[in-house]
Amino acid sequence: MEKNKGPWWEAELHRITGEPVLTQHDDGHAEAEKAFSRTLATVRHQEAKSLELRAATFLARLWQARGKAAEARDLLAPIYDWFTEGFDTPDLKDAKTLLDELS
Repeated sequence: MEKNKGPWWEAELHRITGEPVLTQHDDGHAEAEKAFSRTLATVRHQEAKSLELRAATFLARLWQARGKAAEARDLLAPIYDWFTEGFDTPDLKDAKTLLDELS
Protein backbone atom coordinates (compact mmCIF):
# COMPACT_ATOMS: atom_id res chain seq x y z
CA MET A 1 0.00 0.00 0.00
CA GLU A 2 2.69 2.49 0.96
CA LYS A 3 4.60 1.97 -2.29
CA ASN A 4 1.57 2.87 -4.40
CA LYS A 5 0.15 5.67 -2.24
CA GLY A 6 -2.07 3.07 -0.60
CA PRO A 7 -2.29 4.47 2.93
CA TRP A 8 -5.21 6.56 1.73
CA TRP A 9 -7.08 3.32 0.93
CA GLU A 10 -6.09 1.59 4.16
CA ALA A 11 -9.34 2.60 5.83
CA GLU A 12 -11.46 1.18 3.02
CA LEU A 13 -9.53 -2.08 3.17
CA HIS A 14 -10.31 -2.40 6.89
CA ARG A 15 -13.98 -1.66 6.26
CA ILE A 16 -14.25 -4.08 3.36
CA THR A 17 -12.54 -6.74 5.47
CA GLY A 18 -15.18 -6.33 8.16
CA GLU A 19 -18.21 -6.80 5.93
CA PRO A 20 -17.89 -10.48 4.96
CA VAL A 21 -16.66 -11.48 8.41
CA LEU A 22 -20.14 -10.74 9.73
CA THR A 23 -21.53 -13.85 8.05
CA GLN A 24 -18.55 -16.21 8.19
CA HIS A 25 -18.83 -17.53 11.75
CA ASP A 26 -20.35 -16.94 15.17
CA ASP A 27 -17.62 -14.54 16.27
CA GLY A 28 -17.97 -12.51 13.11
CA HIS A 29 -19.50 -9.53 14.85
CA ALA A 30 -16.50 -9.08 17.14
CA GLU A 31 -14.05 -9.30 14.22
CA ALA A 32 -16.16 -6.97 12.09
CA GLU A 33 -16.35 -4.48 14.96
CA LYS A 34 -12.55 -4.51 15.20
CA ALA A 35 -12.21 -3.95 11.46
CA PHE A 36 -14.76 -1.11 11.44
CA SER A 37 -13.11 0.46 14.50
CA ARG A 38 -9.71 0.36 12.76
CA THR A 39 -11.33 1.99 9.76
CA LEU A 40 -12.78 4.74 11.91
CA ALA A 41 -9.45 5.40 13.62
CA THR A 42 -7.66 5.56 10.28
CA VAL A 43 -10.06 7.98 8.62
CA ARG A 44 -10.16 10.21 11.69
CA HIS A 45 -6.37 10.41 11.54
CA GLN A 46 -6.62 11.26 7.83
CA GLU A 47 -9.41 13.77 8.52
CA ALA A 48 -11.47 12.19 5.74
CA LYS A 49 -15.05 13.07 6.69
CA SER A 50 -16.77 11.18 3.89
CA LEU A 51 -14.94 7.98 4.72
CA GLU A 52 -15.54 8.62 8.42
CA LEU A 53 -19.26 8.80 7.72
CA ARG A 54 -19.15 5.53 5.78
CA ALA A 55 -17.16 3.75 8.49
CA ALA A 56 -19.40 5.09 11.26
CA THR A 57 -22.50 3.98 9.36
CA PHE A 58 -21.19 0.42 9.10
CA LEU A 59 -20.18 0.34 12.76
CA ALA A 60 -23.49 1.90 13.83
CA ARG A 61 -25.42 -0.67 11.82
CA LEU A 62 -23.47 -3.44 13.52
CA TRP A 63 -24.16 -1.93 16.94
CA GLN A 64 -27.85 -1.60 16.08
CA ALA A 65 -27.95 -5.33 15.27
CA ARG A 66 -26.31 -6.05 18.63
CA GLY A 67 -28.89 -4.00 20.55
CA LYS A 68 -26.71 -0.94 21.04
CA ALA A 69 -28.97 1.60 19.36
CA ALA A 70 -28.08 4.49 21.68
CA GLU A 71 -24.34 3.98 21.14
CA ALA A 72 -24.91 3.71 17.40
CA ARG A 73 -26.85 6.98 17.32
CA ASP A 74 -24.25 8.72 19.50
CA LEU A 75 -21.51 7.66 17.09
CA LEU A 76 -23.26 8.48 13.84
CA ALA A 77 -25.26 11.64 14.57
CA PRO A 78 -22.39 14.09 15.12
CA ILE A 79 -20.59 12.90 11.99
CA TYR A 80 -23.74 13.20 9.91
CA ASP A 81 -24.44 16.65 11.38
CA TRP A 82 -21.00 17.85 10.26
CA PHE A 83 -22.14 17.80 6.61
CA THR A 84 -23.82 20.85 5.10
CA GLU A 85 -24.31 19.62 1.54
CA GLY A 86 -24.33 16.47 -0.55
CA PHE A 87 -27.40 15.00 1.08
CA ASP A 88 -28.31 13.25 -2.17
CA THR A 89 -25.15 11.09 -2.07
CA PRO A 90 -25.54 7.39 -1.23
CA ASP A 91 -23.46 7.56 1.96
CA LEU A 92 -25.40 10.47 3.42
CA LYS A 93 -28.73 8.91 2.42
CA ASP A 94 -27.69 5.63 4.04
CA ALA A 95 -26.60 7.39 7.23
CA LYS A 96 -29.85 9.38 7.39
CA THR A 97 -31.93 6.22 6.96
CA LEU A 98 -30.04 4.54 9.76
CA LEU A 99 -30.34 7.57 12.04
CA ASP A 100 -34.11 7.60 11.43
CA GLU A 101 -34.24 3.92 12.42
CA LEU A 102 -32.23 4.63 15.56
CA SER A 103 -34.47 7.50 16.69
